[in-house]
This record gives sequence, structure tokens and C-alpha cells, in this order.
Amino acid sequence: MTASSPKVALVTGAARGIGLKTARRFLDSGWRVALLDLDDEALRQAIEQLAQPERTLALHCDVADTNSIASDVAAVGKRFGRLDAVVNNAGVAVFKPLMETTPAEWNRVIEVNLTGPFLVIQAAVPLLRDSGGGAIVNVTSISALRASTLRAAYGSSKAGLAHLTKQCAVELASLGIRVNGVAPGPVETAMAKAVHTPAIRADYHDAIPLGRYGLEQELAEAIYFLCSDRSSYITGQILAVDGGFDAAGIGLPTLRGERRNG
Repeated sequence: MTASSPKVALVTGAARGIGLKTARRFLDSGWRVALLDLDDEALRQAIEQLAQPERTLALHCDVADTNSIASDVAAVGKRFGRLDAVVNNAGVAVFKPLMETTPAEWNRVIEVNLTGPFLVIQAAVPLLRDSGGGAIVNVTSISALRASTLRAAYGSSKAGLAHLTKQCAVELASLGIRVNGVAPGPVETAMAKAVHTPAIRADYHDAIPLGRYGLEQELAEAIYFLCSDRSSYITGQILAVDGGFDAAGIGLPTLRGERRNG
């Protein structure tokens, strides 16, 4: 990266949470950032909060809208002249039993969580290629790796995104484009705070070896690493940022109890 031509990242779902932290992480390292989100007011507030108008671009868009995605990604090239990294973070969730999930809910989750990244990647590849290559990071979920209740649509969409990540890694490598995924475990986001009851939080703490929820900044650091030159020989991988949740089997609370009582 040179002073005259800093790198450029596009982050979807960037108005809050992990997406906003990731945008700030790029800015802190001298990148310019296009922030894309469906929530126009939250996006406006995020841009004001970042307070770097010369180095940021707000894009109000639904990632499932083919035409809007194509024009908004093109706008990144027009504004900044290049694109070096794409973070597909935008997502929606429906937490309902399988038999209560409607076809409309299923379709919307798939459209945003799986079709959206597909459309963004298709639109972004020419810019990434013309910029000499780059990196794509898809934010999947630990729900793509471990089944749970109430996540038929969400978990399936994220599992599909994890495999799309590998497909794209294989196909785009010849263009110098690396593609990886980050699979967050439970994270201290506004959504988690709203939907995770004290009992659910206690269950998670029991099941996570590190014994806590992750922080949005910790996810941002992992995403940034996979977009940076420090991960130049890493592609086609799904990095679980989950405090060990995916690695753990049964018996962890009992083991902890034995240690406390031993």
C-alpha cells in the first residue's frame, strides 16, 4: 500500500456490530472503506461516527437485490479506483422451530445469507482482479458447523455460505483472489443481547472452553487478518472464532466442576 493509493475494502452489513467494527479496523490500518447496509439511518449514523468522509463511502443496498449490488459495487470503483477486499457480513436470522418456519422466512434467509454474498462476489471479482487480486471473507457462523434448535433456515444458509467460500477459493485463485470464511461463535452483539436469555447465556458459558462470549473487535481482528497480506497463503479455509465451542464435546461443565472441587 502506498500513500497515494491506499487499499480499499467493501464491508456489507457495516452499519453496526461486527461489520462496523471491521470497517473501523480497516480504517485504523490506513485503508479506505465502502460501508454497505440496508438500514439507511443506521448507515448514516455509522458514517458520522467514523468521521472520515474522505476515506469512507456509504452504500444503501439490499444484498439480495441483483441490480442494486451491481451498481453499488461499481460505485466503489468509481469513487476509490480500486478494490482489494470484500467482507460479506450482512445477514438475517429467523430463530423458529422447523415446523413453524414459513417458506417466506426460509426464502428471505437464503436470499440474504447465501444469495447475497454470491451476488456481491460476482459483482466484485472484476474490480478485485483489475486491482491485482485481493481477498474475500465471508462471515458464516458456528451454526454452519454445529446444528442447534431453531436454526433450520439460518444454519442451512450459513452452511451453504461456508461451501460457497471453498468453491470460490478454488475458482478465483488463478485471479490472485483468496477466499476464506470466519465462523463466529456466540458474540456480544446487540442481537445476542436481545435474544439470548440468561439461561441460554449460562448454557453457552458452560459449553465454551474459554467460558465467555466473543467480542465484536475479536471478530474484526480475524476478518482483517484474512484480508491482509499476513494471510497471503491462506485460502479456502473457515476459521472458527468461537472460544473453542466447535472443538468441545460433552462433559466440559462436569470437568470444570471436578477441577473446582478437587
